[in-house]
Amino acid sequence: MHPVSAVIITFNEEANIARCIASVKKVADEIIVLDSFSTDRTVEIARSLGAIVHQEKFRGYIGQKNLAMQLASHHYILSLDADETLDDKLVVSLQQAKEKLAFRAYRMNRCTNYCGHFIRHGLWYPDPKIRLFDRRVATWSGLNPHDKIQLQPGFKVYHLPGNILHYSFKTPEDLVWQLNRLSSIAAASLYANGKRSNWLKILFRPAWAFINGYIFRGGFLDGADGFTIAVNTAHQVFLKYTKLYRLQHIKHQAGTTIRREAAQPSQKTASRD
Repeated sequence: MHPVSAVIITFNEEANIARCIASVKKVADEIIVLDSFSTDRTVEIARSLGAIVHQEKFRGYIGQKNLAMQLASHHYILSLDADETLDDKLVVSLQQAKEKLAFRAYRMNRCTNYCGHFIRHGLWYPDPKIRLFDRRVATWSGLNPHDKIQLQPGFKVYHLPGNILHYSFKTPEDLVWQLNRLSSIAAASLYANGKRSNWLKILFRPAWAFINGYIFRGGFLDGADGFTIAVNTAHQVFLKYTKLYRLQHIKHQAGTTIRREAAQPSQKTASRD
């Protein structure tokens, strides 16, 4: 049996952290929590359940997760968010995988709970994620807030049966708030990485998000919840590209102002000469 470190990043997760830790205890040899100075009882609860808690200022999802996995004692990392847990089938799959750890990375599906119901179709499922991996050949990458594991070339990924259960949205308001927040993070990240928006992206990408999720990916099979999710996902895409569009124009106007102000002294000097 090979040792595995469970790694969780947190900020004000007192409502979720106990469930997450109880779940990973079934497969992990140690539990590392990297907290971003929570103001609730997250740290207290985590320590009472046997987790090793470190605290560090939040540096973005990617940076925080890369730091967190380096704090672990073991090379194989099981990474979960605080609002996630392992279902019984996935626990068994992970226990069996630990016996040999024949692969350097393992993928598993994630199933999100919306207002008390697990969503089984659309853009939200199966939502496969690499969450068990050897940190010697893996790093967190991507564009915030959409972090992902990047493996060194040549390593295969094995898919494990079972689901990560994602308890993210208790109310419709939770979904609206989260998608608005994530669209702001995504827009800033896209801009920082040289991506730009335009009217075609603003008009057509939200429409495609709805059609793809609700029709082609079967979101309609989740009933009214599926329709709500498809509409809100399209709205998130709309917000992301409109915020990016606004951001690039603000930056452009600021740059124009700086260039104009920088040119003024030389113009005054020329007039005096």
